[in-house]
Amino acid sequence: MIYGRSLFHIVASLIIFHLSGATKKGTEKQTTSETQKSVQCGTWTKHAEGGIFTSPNYPSKYPPDRECIYIIEAAPRQCIELYFDEKYSIEPSWECKFDHIEVRDGPFGFSPIIGRFCGQQNPPVIKSSGRFLWIKFFADGELESMGFSARYNFTPDPDFKDLGVLKPLPACEFEMGGPEGIVESVQIMKEGKASASEAVDCKWYIRAPPRSKIYLRFLDYEMQNSNECKRNFVAVYDGSSSVGDLKAKFCSTVANDVMLRTGLGVIRMWADEGSRNSRFQMLFTSFQEPPCEGNTFFCHSNMCINNTLVCNGLQNCVYPWDENHCKEKRKASLLDQLTNTSGTVIGVTSCIVIILIIISVIVQIKRLVKNMSKGNRTLTRQFSRRCLNLPIMSYALSEGQELQLTLQMWQRTLKTTTNCGDPLPSAFTTTTVGPTCPVRRAAAVTSAQEMLLS
Repeated sequence: MIYGRSLFHIVASLIIFHLSGATKKGTEKQTTSETQKSVQCGTWTKHAEGGIFTSPNYPSKYPPDRECIYIIEAAPRQCIELYFDEKYSIEPSWECKFDHIEVRDGPFGFSPIIGRFCGQQNPPVIKSSGRFLWIKFFADGELESMGFSARYNFTPDPDFKDLGVLKPLPACEFEMGGPEGIVESVQIMKEGKASASEAVDCKWYIRAPPRSKIYLRFLDYEMQNSNECKRNFVAVYDGSSSVGDLKAKFCSTVANDVMLRTGLGVIRMWADEGSRNSRFQMLFTSFQEPPCEGNTFFCHSNMCINNTLVCNGLQNCVYPWDENHCKEKRKASLLDQLTNTSGTVIGVTSCIVIILIIISVIVQIKRLVKNMSKGNRTLTRQFSRRCLNLPIMSYALSEGQELQLTLQMWQRTLKTTTNCGDPLPSAFTTTTVGPTCPVRRAAAVTSAQEMLLS
């Protein structure tokens, strides 16, 4: 009977394909609103200890061409037990290739499969190995049945049974936004969300500007207990913190960049008491899709980022287009900065230096003149004593009078040079007295005395 049904389905599929080109994949036209999902995929009631969900129209027949995904998430250090009600009926087929329920041990459609179920016998109790179960219900276009009702409970993870009664986790949430920002695990301690000995389950909500999406790039990442996702991980959600919006989860030695399709990103970090040395640092960048506006920079990777992020020392684009040729730009900006912000300081400093130089020059000139005056007076006295053989007279003369007297004496008596090397008055050169030094010295003495007495 099963093989006959299989042949019938094959023939029917070929006929439909040739006549209308229609396929069962047209069933993927699902809406995204939670209300419409509940109508199309049955009911789902959640509470703290577990929940109940059903196939569409249960206990009536489910509609054809339907695919529903149910992702169950437990709190850290808990597992899930799933029970199907005895009122259960799904179209039977060989290996459940047509209508079926598929259960996977994890949060994704590629998580390890637990089993695929159909027929009239309800599946056995299903237990997860961790915090997630992924369930898919699929119905083709023919032979609908009653469907199913399933309930689930959260139970302690046996891997943590030695810890006994666990303390409540501290509240740990952060709000961030803007064109860029840094999300890092050290914020937990800096902002006093938890002590170093407490397990943490923290969430960062990143909100991009309107019409923007979010690009996430890891700057630092290390899990203390690598590959032990039950003990530590970093998860990324796209659009909400619901498990259905889980985009990626990292608990090994490598974490990849993540491109979100919405303007709301949620970063979640779980670390138990023995994994608090786990750490991460992530750069988020808000971007818009091309065409780029005037105040944006085109990243050549279908991204338009804010102009303020160009040459900021961080790679905000997928490839470092925003940090290329920044040395030249930094030199130009340095010159502009010197001109705009430091020009006044430099000008004032230069003026002060110039004034100090001028004052120094004036002081040096005064000292030089004073030294020259002293030198002239010394030379005059030496000349008077040496060549003119003037007596040392004690006249109460001022410095100005003494200098004036010296100048007059030189003007009146000194015109030529004797063999003593001293100048003499021109009158002595025309006299009959020979050019002997004593005669000229006597005449000079007489002339100098007359000047002093006049």
